[in-house]
Amino acid sequence: MVDYDKIMDAILSRFVNNRLILGIDGLSRSGKTTFVTELRKRLSQYQKPFCIFHIDDYIVERKKRYDTEYDQWYEYYNLQWDVELLREQLFSKLNHAEVISLPFYNSALDKLEIKTVTISRNCILIVEGVFLQRPEWRDFFDFILYLDCPRDKRFERESASARENIEKFRSRYWKAEDFYLDSVTPLANADMVISS
Repeated sequence: MVDYDKIMDAILSRFVNNRLILGIDGLSRSGKTTFVTELRKRLSQYQKPFCIFHIDDYIVERKKRYDTEYDQWYEYYNLQWDVELLREQLFSKLNHAEVISLPFYNSALDKLEIKTVTISRNCILIVEGVFLQRPEWRDFFDFILYLDCPRDKRFERESASARENIEKFRSRYWKAEDFYLDSVTPLANADMVISS
């Protein structure tokens, strides 16, 4: 069971009248969204200002991440997001910007729309998503929580229709996850690991 009191103590001890950039990392279906929902509730109870960014809101259009000349796992890890654009327009601005404009992915239309986010001067900035500790982004975080969940348990959380296409998981998602786990070692580099 997740000890949210301990987690809140760890977060709030680092938030001292400034901005705290908090990463919630973990592989697909590890419980990141549920975890952030609970954090949101608790931060509101503590009356702490916060702003949340979901990395999956900033993926690119399908033509840029599917059916390219690259292997499927490479597409997922390297092409799903414009890694450098997010580094420049999101991560490098989190410490100081009061307004950030980002290309938000509209999945229904498969297109990007620019959306502007206003950030208060003193707040906890939560970035939630997969592969957050990749080298291009890791140094921008003050504190990273990694949600660790076994692959079989995460796969069970997928919809029945998604589970029918297990080959896509093998060739696209799981190979990319293995690359991340082996090359970035997110469990070893996170500030706190939580079993989910």
